[in-house]
Amino acid sequence: MRGEELRRLEDLLRRDKAMISEECEAAAVRDFAHVAQEYFDLDGRVEFSLREEKGGGVVTISFRIVRVKNFTVLS
Repeated sequence: MRGEELRRLEDLLRRDKAMISEECEAAAVRDFAHVAQEYFDLDGRVEFSLREEKGGGVVTISFRIVRVKNFTVLS
């Protein structure tokens, strides 16, 4: 039984490390949406997903746009 308990604890720790809290996810979505709005007119919500992958994780941010905001760089 001790081996089973150890495996469960390792699994819980691995899942806890990979998960993002609701507060952290909401803050990230707000920040990404703010940056996206600097470059695009958005059409709807910014979608966020995080999945575990070998040696780390993959974050995907997606959103629909109406248009690209064009601007010139001042020199």
